[in-house]
Amino acid sequence: MKFQRLEFKNYSEKNMTKQSKSFFEMIKTRRTVRDFSEKSIPEGVIKNAVKVAASAPSGANKQPWHFVIVKDPDIKKKIRDAAEKEEKAFYEYRAPDSWLKDLNQFKTDWNKPFLEKAPVLIVIFRQSYSDRGSTRKKNYYVSESVGIACGFLLAALHNAGLVTLTHTPSPMGFLEKILNRPKNEKAFLLIPVGYPDEKAEVPELIKKPYTEVATTL
Repeated sequence: MKFQRLEFKNYSEKNMTKQSKSFFEMIKTRRTVRDFSEKSIPEGVIKNAVKVAASAPSGANKQPWHFVIVKDPDIKKKIRDAAEKEEKAFYEYRAPDSWLKDLNQFKTDWNKPFLEKAPVLIVIFRQSYSDRGSTRKKNYYVSESVGIACGFLLAALHNAGLVTLTHTPSPMGFLEKILNRPKNEKAFLLIPVGYPDEKAEVPELIKKPYTEVATTL
């Protein structure tokens, strides 16, 4: 493998602090949204956001991910129908009472209209191994790598002025079937993307303070 000199821009301490605060002020306004507008997204925005996600670090640079961008109304309808089937079972008998109690405060149920109303669904698949026909190679730290890429993606979409929802219907095997994905791919996360509905509401959340989530030694 060839190496090249790192391209790195040095900032003054003042600018570093300013930029870190600016990013924090931007990203802290990100909220999970369930009420979407049907307004279309400008061409290229989703592609650029996925490029950001695909630039994430990964174990041995295996890049064990694939992003499927769904805009077709018929496919979104199939995804909604399949997701609601699994979600209904979850809410009716799969989930323990303690889990349902935690979810009740967010007023969620098995109905998932956002899967059709959001103009774009991004489905992220994790690849446990690379499959190149007769050759298979194991990927490393797959969940960690894909999780980091999803974080990049959420930040990029928010930075572009869009809202998102991290949706994980369980099990998610129906996504592999509907989207005709190969055997080495398993659905990891489903993200509806778009603009918020004019009447969209979000719960008043309180995040843990810095002193509770971080320790300096």
